[in-house]
Amino acid sequence: MERKLFTALHGEHATALNDTLSHQGFRRSQNVLYRPSCTDCAACLSARIDVNKFKPSKTQKRIIKRNEHLRRRVSSPWATDEQFELFRSYLDQRHADGGMADMDVFEFAAMVEETPIRSRIIEYSDSESQELIGVSLTDVLEDGLSMVYSFYNPDQPRQSLGTYLILDHIEIARESGLPYIYLGYWVPGSRKMGYKARFSGLEVYTGGAWQPLDDPAKFESKQHPLSTEPIAEQVANITLPDAMPYKG
Repeated sequence: MERKLFTALHGEHATALNDTLSHQGFRRSQNVLYRPSCTDCAACLSARIDVNKFKPSKTQKRIIKRNEHLRRRVSSPWATDEQFELFRSYLDQRHADGGMADMDVFEFAAMVEETPIRSRIIEYSDSESQELIGVSLTDVLEDGLSMVYSFYNPDQPRQSLGTYLILDHIEIARESGLPYIYLGYWVPGSRKMGYKARFSGLEVYTGGAWQPLDDPAKFESKQHPLSTEPIAEQVANITLPDAMPYKG
């Protein structure tokens, strides 16, 4: 049974509240901040990259080079038909059984546009064809960028677009003098979230503090308290999107 701790995000103090709770592992979804608060499991760990400690691997350098043809465009959070078409294509191929699979264009627009804080839509397009390749809904915090939700063309697996979007956000943060990139939740052993642990400088929020993820294996060895089965086996097939439509 999944359980979340959440609070409404509105009013003149919304920005300060979002900054404060983001530092404590919360995530934003529209006008709600939430954090997993399950009684018998703590497998979902909030993750962020320390920009100053990040050094790209050889593979990540190749990914940057393969995507040199993409052009970045930053704008206010406004949903478009082109974004929604890309979003649907991404969900249908990557997360057809996930919690967002039935989102329509109105729910998508709400996810993008209903934000009480400083948010941006960052689009990536092919410099020649002008085709939209990737999109990230990104919040600007006092100490970094929070990648609320990202999606991209699923028909270009060789481009490693999900990784590239994070790499480019690291560059944006460096240019802006911001120390962190907030990535949402990392689940030890989950194949779908394993890419987050490949970034150097990664930290996870555990035990009431941010700690360097020097050895992911020490988290993967932990077991669910209600079972002798390792957590990795239980969560490997669970899809936990960084942003979920709030209906309530």
